[in-house]
Amino acid sequence: MARSSGGRSALSRVMQVFTAFDVDAVFLNISQLSVRSGLPLATTHRIVAEMEDFGLLERQPDKTYRLGVRLWEIACRTPGALGLREIAMPHLQSVQSRVRQHTQLGILEGQEVLFLERLSARDAVVNVTLVGGRLPLHASSSGLVLLAHADDEFQHDVFSGELFRYTEQTVQSPDALRRLLQKIRRDGFAIGNGFIHPDARGIAVPVRGVNDTIVAGLSVVVPNDDAPTLPLVRLLQGASAAITQDLLAAYTPPNDPQSAPGGRFRQLVSSSADSMEYLPTAPRPTRAGR
Repeated sequence: MARSSGGRSALSRVMQVFTAFDVDAVFLNISQLSVRSGLPLATTHRIVAEMEDFGLLERQPDKTYRLGVRLWEIACRTPGALGLREIAMPHLQSVQSRVRQHTQLGILEGQEVLFLERLSARDAVVNVTLVGGRLPLHASSSGLVLLAHADDEFQHDVFSGELFRYTEQTVQSPDALRRLLQKIRRDGFAIGNGFIHPDARGIAVPVRGVNDTIVAGLSVVVPNDDAPTLPLVRLLQGASAAITQDLLAAYTPPNDPQSAPGGRFRQLVSSSADSMEYLPTAPRPTRAGR
């Protein structure tokens, strides 16, 4: 791959532009992109123009840029995070219909939990989770169930880093966090009372995938009050088990009786039975450059 005089590959410079955007910086002009990416202004101009040509960035009337729909289109073709979200969505909706607060799905990404989905009621308790946003593992219930099932070396790295304090209740010491993770592994769920906001309680369970690996944390955020938590834990555990069954069916070889219908689409799409049966044979036009 071609490299610049500074030793950075063309792809790495494109990634620097991508990562300049964030959940609180969705529209950026060229100067802001240059500063946030660390690239020279002239280089930023050139790369942004090419990314716009490919639809990876979209130029706005005020001369700012946002991430392009083409990027979302490509991302939707992965059976990874977005495939997991699609398969889990009916079960998130089922939980949300009962809870009527916040229901969310998060995965481990670096030393943070990355949220793939969040369903919320308009009158729900305060919640800082954003779709595509991240939170520290030690502070969120989803992050805690993921961290509790991580290996010792990974946990040690988290213990050695900053344990950011949101409230008086946020876990602050490595020893306290270690004890909490042991409890989560023993109980099979995590509860965070006021860890991120005093009014909010997070409750999470792990979601298992192929080979019994932990692939996600399924959680609700509800008022931090005297309401019993066990019914919500049971609700989440039932939904988690259902997601696991659907994941196993999606990844079972197509000729297996337990395999889900849908052929090559079953790891990307969750739809009606008739739709899944029809998708593999549906006619599709050929698109140039796709």
